Amino acid sequence: MSNAVFGEKKAGVTYKNRYGVYAVIPDESLTKIILVQAPNGAWFLPGGEIEEGENHLIALERELLEELGFTAQIGDYYGQADEYFYSSHRDTYFYNPAYIYQVTSYHQVGLPLEDFNHIAWFPIEEAIAQLKRGSHKWGIEQWKNQVKTVKD
Repeated sequence: MSNAVFGEKKAGVTYKNRYGVYAVIPDESLTKIILVQAPNGAWFLPGGEIEEGENHLIALERELLEELGFTAQIGDYYGQADEYFYSSHRDTYFYNPAYIYQVTSYHQVGLPLEDFNHIAWFPIEEAIAQLKRGSHKWGIEQWKNQVKTVKD
């Protein structure tokens, strides 16, 4: 279990903590990954902020319903990837520990509860290239390493 760090923690800057949980969700053929595009155009792994009183799994289940309309079987925990970034949209510096999980299966139970995101499946390398956050790219790399190990 590793802990990766992305972005630069700037001295003298106050960071707002934003704890997030995210999922790597492959299609059945393990050749595509689903991503969510926020209204600002940036692509992310499905998931989001952990709300007060939630643990990782409860937060992830809620986020997957909100963003994708999915229920999911959560698999392995890949680890924590810390990200430091500035949001021009919110004019805030964030410290965003991202807890990344594998989804082993999913079921579409309805339409996403949030209707402002765009959802798309991408071939794995294209998904990595599309992602805005290094922590999310790292999550797909962890998944790729696991799938390769299982196939070998």
